Amino acid sequence: MDAVKPVRETDIAIVGAGILGLSHAYAAALRGLRVTVFERTGTPTGASIRNFGQVLVTGQPPGPMLALAKASRAIWQHWASQAGFFAREAGCLLFARTDCEVAVIDEFVETRAQSGGYDVARLDQAALGALYDGRFAHHRAALHGREDMQVFSREALPAIIAYLRDRLGVEFVFDTLVRHVDDGYLDTTAGACRAAHIVVCSGHDYLTLLSDALAEIGPRVCRLQMLRVRPTREIALRHALLTGLSCLHYGAFSDLPSARALLDDVRRTAPELLDAGIHLLASPAPDGSVIIGDSHDYNSDPMPFNDERVDRHLLDLAERLFDEPLAVVQRWQGVYGSRARHERPFSVLKASRGVTGVWMHTGVGMSVGPGLGESVMAEIVEHRMRSAA
Repeated sequence: MDAVKPVRETDIAIVGAGILGLSHAYAAALRGLRVTVFERTGTPTGASIRNFGQVLVTGQPPGPMLALAKASRAIWQHWASQAGFFAREAGCLLFARTDCEVAVIDEFVETRAQSGGYDVARLDQAALGALYDGRFAHHRAALHGREDMQVFSREALPAIIAYLRDRLGVEFVFDTLVRHVDDGYLDTTAGACRAAHIVVCSGHDYLTLLSDALAEIGPRVCRLQMLRVRPTREIALRHALLTGLSCLHYGAFSDLPSARALLDDVRRTAPELLDAGIHLLASPAPDGSVIIGDSHDYNSDPMPFNDERVDRHLLDLAERLFDEPLAVVQRWQGVYGSRARHERPFSVLKASRGVTGVWMHTGVGMSVGPGLGESVMAEIVEHRMRSAA
């Protein structure tokens, strides 16, 4: 007869060791709480390690999302220094090649950048000629987002886990499925756990936990085709790179009048890019290669079949960006949770007494996740204190 597994006890139990789960664990541990994180796999394998590693402040719309991104940036800086992983802080460069793209940059710099408190600079062709030996001088202008950061997610997340475990005393229980949560109780494949509060950060798994609450927000899954490439000429890339197409994707730009004109131009000249939800991102990896993407395919499940035409579009855009052929080193699928209605970038649901669910509905979890974890955990702790008073 199998021995009965002892019941774990903790203050805060967190389901999921992706960036949202780790952010909540960090915020709870800083408050002196006992924290236990449950992760179904042996190491994070979801959205948080499949991405570009961009901590993008410049792209966030003014208001709460920009504030969360700025708060997250400070946390990322602390994590990098304490956990010992490398973070680039040179910012991002958003390149413009067409009249419409230049117009978006100019409108943003002249209006929203000033009123919204964005730390940016406009670079003309002369300034581009002085960057990277003129490699990007074939563009007409660029926006330098000076607050943006970039990390290599595959190295950063394991380093954060080690930091939380070894320095802050967070307990991690890997290879463990949480089958059910209720007020103060988790049923897991590693035994039962009692917690004063449970935070579910289960990414795009919409069925295992809190499925009724999730069904009300119409969850979907976004699948992205991703590539790692190597330029023909070696380049010590210090910036994350975007192009004018990104102005159609990020809320800092997408509602500007000039962005609407850009959308019309792309519809006329390259509708296939809109059909596949393509805009180009390029992030340097530590070995000199570059991670490129970004396509968007929304469905109820992340289908495993890539479309070679999408990869070809991404490669064509990247080769125009770098002005040279690129060799593909690796291909994979990115994935993140989305929702049928896009009015909210994330959801924080009080599923029951003592259980909170937190889900991102866009691909900016790396950019705002740490700040969101701090905000949610502050509210949870404040509520506990009010209840105890």
